[in-house]
Amino acid sequence: MAKILLANKFYYPRGGDCTATLSLENLLREKGHEVAVFSMQHPENLPNKYDSYFPSEVSYSSGRTNNRLKAAIRPFGEKEVKRKFTQILDDFQPEIVHLHNIHTHLSPVLAEIAYKRHIKVIWTLHDYKLLCHRSDCLRDNIPCEMCYTQKWKVMKYNCVKNSFKGSLLAYLEAVCWNRKRLERYVYKFISPSQFLKSRMVSASYDSDRIAVIPNFIRQSPLPNDRKKQDYYCYVGRISSEKGIDTLLKAAKDFRLPLYIIGGGPDFNPLKKEYESEYIHFSGFQTHDKVIEMIGNARFTVIPSIWYDNNPLSVIESLCAGTPVIGARIGGIPELIKEGNNGFLFTPGSTGELKGKIAAAIHTFDDSYPYREIAERAQQRFSADVFYEQLRKIYNIQDL
Repeated sequence: MAKILLANKFYYPRGGDCTATLSLENLLREKGHEVAVFSMQHPENLPNKYDSYFPSEVSYSSGRTNNRLKAAIRPFGEKEVKRKFTQILDDFQPEIVHLHNIHTHLSPVLAEIAYKRHIKVIWTLHDYKLLCHRSDCLRDNIPCEMCYTQKWKVMKYNCVKNSFKGSLLAYLEAVCWNRKRLERYVYKFISPSQFLKSRMVSASYDSDRIAVIPNFIRQSPLPNDRKKQDYYCYVGRISSEKGIDTLLKAAKDFRLPLYIIGGGPDFNPLKKEYESEYIHFSGFQTHDKVIEMIGNARFTVIPSIWYDNNPLSVIESLCAGTPVIGARIGGIPELIKEGNNGFLFTPGSTGELKGKIAAAIHTFDDSYPYREIAERAQQRFSADVFYEQLRKIYNIQDL
């Protein structure tokens, strides 16, 4: 079996990239591989026997930057990161280094170091960082692709935190870790969606170097024969790129209760404006509670206005047997078959979303075959299906 080193800048369930890394770590161990982890120190990190190798924390949040010089150098390959990553390579001797979300806090220097030691480097892409300095391809909440080919535009529009300094740093980072350099170091990129791959190819990345493997989740219990409850829900970050305001404007015209599950920068103002008898802001919930609420809902809504890649919220909903109304953007349409396991609508269109919610209320009634949605999704997004595709990229033998 193989010795595999996983790298991600955070080692706790902070977002989709972290959840995917933690899930992969468990899956690889279950399959008999020896797994080590390289991450950044953080007070919320989970315990890990390799955490002594983790470089110190840097933060780019307003008011939290603990060492401005270190934070400025870190994206380009700071000494502490190089030293500690070299140490874990020396001690663990991995055959494969599998990178996840490493930009800025750790840096692609990890790929360079591993490549020069003749270690196979795999990189799973969780966002658009290699294409867009902001990672989300948004400018003024509208999809933007100018920096795919004109990296300097980030400084023209101060795209990173509305700051020229932040945008300049992001530009220099992109110049440093340019496409030709990264393609030299990385054996294979993994994209969770065809859409992200298509954007990478449009920016001149080699199509043959990019494999598409959707995210996987642990199986949810298949729905039983009990009736769905009369509500629908949104699960995710409460922030502008998620299009949550589109959903809330549409929801005001329905008496079917909507539960908003999650937190984020827009939680308090939106709660103040929209909470009512039929719109409930539930805040953060445990994962088990989220799955329970999704499973009992008649449908869920993901109204993103950004290029959502391969959202776990959609996959978890479908695997729980709950249809999804999703925005027709990014990788979302790859997951939803109109009228079969959900509906699609134009991002930002409140009127169209209202029509889809009305159609969902009519379609997804007590007689709808929810169990079939779950069975198909659990087969499509199973850990075994994911692992079989990954094993071929790793070029390793199973037990």
